[in-house]
Amino acid sequence: MESLKLPQSLFSSHGGKAIVPLPTSSLLPKSTFLIYPNRKLALSTDFVTTATVALLSANIFPCRHCVVKQIRSMQFTTRSTSASVQSTADELMEGKSKDLPVSGDSIRRRFIDFYASRGHKVLPSASLVPDDPTVLLTIAGMLQFKPIFLGQVPRQVPRATTAQRCIRTNDVENVGRTSRHHTFFEMLGNFSFGDYFKKEAIRWAWELSTVEFGLPADRLWISVFEDDNEAFEIWHDEMGVPVERIKRMGEDDNFWTSGVTGPCGPCSEIYYDFHPERGYSDTDLNDDTRFIEFYNLVFMEFNKKDDGSLEPLKQKNIDTGLGLERMARILQKVSNNYETDLIYPIIEKTSELAKVPYGLADDHSKLNLKIIGDHLRAIVYLISDGVVPSNIGRGYVVRRLIRRAVRTGRMLGIKGDGQGNLEGAFLPVIAGKVIELSAHINPDVKDRTPRILEELKREELKFVQTLERGEKYLDQMLVEALLSAKASGTVPRLSGKDAFLLYDTYGFPVEITAEVAEERGVSIDMTGFDIEMENQRRQSQAAHSAVKLAMGNSADLTKDVPDTKFIGYETLSATAVVESLIVNGNPVLQVSEGSEVEVLLNRTPFYAESGGQIGDHGFLYVPQGENQHKAVMEIIDVQKSMGNIFVHKGTIREGVLEVGREVEAAVDAKLRQRARVHHTATHLLQSALKKVIGQETSQAGSLVAFERLRFDFNFHRPLIDNELAEIERLVNKWVGDAAPLQTKVMPLTEAKGAGAIAMFGEKYGEEVRVVEVPGVSMELCGGTHVSNTSEIRGFKIISEQGIASGIRRIEAVAGDAFIEYVNARDYHMKQLCSTLKVKAEEVTTRVENLLEELRITRNEASTLREKAAVYKASIMATKAISVGTSEKFRVLVESMEDTDADSLKKAAEYLIETLEDPAAVILGSCPGADKVSLVAAFTPGVVQLGIQAGKFIGPIAKLCGGGGGGRPNFAQAGGRKPENLSNALEKAQSEIISVLSEKAK
Repeated sequence: MESLKLPQSLFSSHGGKAIVPLPTSSLLPKSTFLIYPNRKLALSTDFVTTATVALLSANIFPCRHCVVKQIRSMQFTTRSTSASVQSTADELMEGKSKDLPVSGDSIRRRFIDFYASRGHKVLPSASLVPDDPTVLLTIAGMLQFKPIFLGQVPRQVPRATTAQRCIRTNDVENVGRTSRHHTFFEMLGNFSFGDYFKKEAIRWAWELSTVEFGLPADRLWISVFEDDNEAFEIWHDEMGVPVERIKRMGEDDNFWTSGVTGPCGPCSEIYYDFHPERGYSDTDLNDDTRFIEFYNLVFMEFNKKDDGSLEPLKQKNIDTGLGLERMARILQKVSNNYETDLIYPIIEKTSELAKVPYGLADDHSKLNLKIIGDHLRAIVYLISDGVVPSNIGRGYVVRRLIRRAVRTGRMLGIKGDGQGNLEGAFLPVIAGKVIELSAHINPDVKDRTPRILEELKREELKFVQTLERGEKYLDQMLVEALLSAKASGTVPRLSGKDAFLLYDTYGFPVEITAEVAEERGVSIDMTGFDIEMENQRRQSQAAHSAVKLAMGNSADLTKDVPDTKFIGYETLSATAVVESLIVNGNPVLQVSEGSEVEVLLNRTPFYAESGGQIGDHGFLYVPQGENQHKAVMEIIDVQKSMGNIFVHKGTIREGVLEVGREVEAAVDAKLRQRARVHHTATHLLQSALKKVIGQETSQAGSLVAFERLRFDFNFHRPLIDNELAEIERLVNKWVGDAAPLQTKVMPLTEAKGAGAIAMFGEKYGEEVRVVEVPGVSMELCGGTHVSNTSEIRGFKIISEQGIASGIRRIEAVAGDAFIEYVNARDYHMKQLCSTLKVKAEEVTTRVENLLEELRITRNEASTLREKAAVYKASIMATKAISVGTSEKFRVLVESMEDTDADSLKKAAEYLIETLEDPAAVILGSCPGADKVSLVAAFTPGVVQLGIQAGKFIGPIAKLCGGGGGGRPNFAQAGGRKPENLSNALEKAQSEIISVLSEKAK
């Protein structure tokens, strides 16, 4: 490339600010250079298109002094791998820099363009939340094509290319420790669905690597499956790779399997050699210090059967993946993936907050900076895709990463938000940089910025409180370790289980635990901690670490069945032909009365469950004559299977149903109408929510049923009564407006451009159905809807509650369900008015008065019970026994029959004040069926001996089938076995006397 046309300004890929203004027509000679941060100026992603680009001639920086001054003014943090500013200036002036870096964004674009020019359909990245129950998160580029590879759905295109966002957490402990492990990464892929195979895949991978990206051919090594002679010969004979740089590897390394059974095949990988000077002898492609695997080609050509044997697939497929972060590392000539322009700006922002320059940081600080740089990418994209922190499933993945980032930031010394607020959150500040870099990964992230930052802030501040509790718990552990060591004459030591509990439950870094413990003279059992950590790691890796594909009976049952034609938008009844009958997972030719069966029809008016709307109910009839039926089947559910095949589930009520028989399919019109009403009401509800609580809220799930609707949405707090009332008012206003709905089919890009909202969890093709209530709502939706909002008749919210951290749920009714709900409430109100003998408007006042009377009565009763308990205790005080010789300890252990827990506490407090110090009081009672109450109270003289009420009462309570604890001087406990109370008190008396007698000596 002799010259390059530039836009009006150059931008730094680590900041986006104009470095040098240039006229649009500027042409620069090949002898000029690109500066990357600390070494060379980075090109904007808008104009880097080749592996080597010439920029910035001496005409732009006319003198050496100007070059040095310009570089210094950029204030880049010097990296461990960077040349000095002076040497960079020398390279610029002397023309020594030849291998110029390219941005990560340009690598992504050039990969996609490369395969698009070779007939591949460019498809968008799938969400990180997969439409697949076998995996928790999207962990590979091929996941969205799994149904095609399985033959469950027909291919829409013969070949495709994607830049897929991926999440993997099974190696989270390696993040930052190695040069290549990440939780979030991008996999660039090209796929063939029965189109091209090994020869084309290998040829294009080689051309992309050596020509498009300009990698030196003599630095590329190849691995192939040990028995794959075909791939070996293509690499050697056609691509010209020397045999000494092609390694045959075994099944563990180079044979891809989707699971115990299913599609599989050999794979071939391309490695980059960072140290070719080491030669060819004793080379190990798994040596991370020398090689990095950046491209993996999977040749999916076999089906693995139950017996382990392999049979050729009818359709051979190609599944490849090129790691964007790895290729960026190679082309940008940095020592690890974290120092590429994909991640390094995030590290720079973290360094700024921590006041720890990356280039001057020690190895441990660099590790922590890398962890935050990695984790924030994963966190931002997960939250953007609708995952919110929680204690289960995907939510736990986000919460774990957030907590790990918070812990790591505290270890780096980050205090507050870096802007003077020491009580503020720092993760949103760093997330802002991730969002800034997101334009070419997922443009939707920017639109979701408010929700992402609010979620991060809330979760971080909540976790900081947990960390502070952990600090208090650690202090308690250290006190106990010191006391225990003193009593036993051993060296104070914190167990590995305790250290892991602090780490796992309270998010307390073991490094901080060790540092604090050392200051107090306590060591840590690190071996025990490592064992606990390894146990957790094994459990983590055992779950959702692979994409599971299977070619079982379901694929065989439907392989010859065409997609079901859905005609339910236009009609609720139609004739159809029975294509298949399935009983207990097996195909049959006919089914008789009483049998439960799944029916596949060639066409159907029945809506299959999707988009949150449940499937239709109704009947299938086999006509015999006028108004007579040879067979009747009741349909109670309809589901989609294997793509677009509708499965009608139900029971044969009359006669016999056969394959090939023509039937009359009739949907229950009343139930369909109830579903239509609730589905349209759901759209209106979402619009009302956005108006009342903010546009940033978004759907997180829904259910459209016959009797109610349920809508889940992202929001950080409960809705107040006024907000719920306003939401109801808006929806009912739109219902009263009697607005006609408009439904149309249009290209997906056009629909999104018009502002249509995508329904949560749905996958869309190139053509989409758009449902619009003019001026109110526009959504992509395949569900059934009313033709006019007046059909909804009325809308009422029946509940609003939180179901997970940051997720709220509204349940509501509309249409017939609304009328039924209002009538039921009216009936109950009339009954209540009759019972209370008041008018409806007086019910609230009357109930409040009754509650106040009840509260006063209960307080009086409680006071009387406490006085009675204290009176009993005053009589019991005379039963206290003395223990010891030189110093007398008063001990009282008694049962107080059916005294309630509060009164038992008052009695113990009275006794401990009455008896002289030192004294110990243990009381028990059975206040109800299957209920035991226990209390232990010790005076200061007993506590000073190291005897703690909280620790003493716990084992006693276990005898009664319960537990408990409390402070050193006072503790309460409970149980469920009243029959054991007598024995428990006897044991309590025996043990307290024994301990005190020993201490008295």
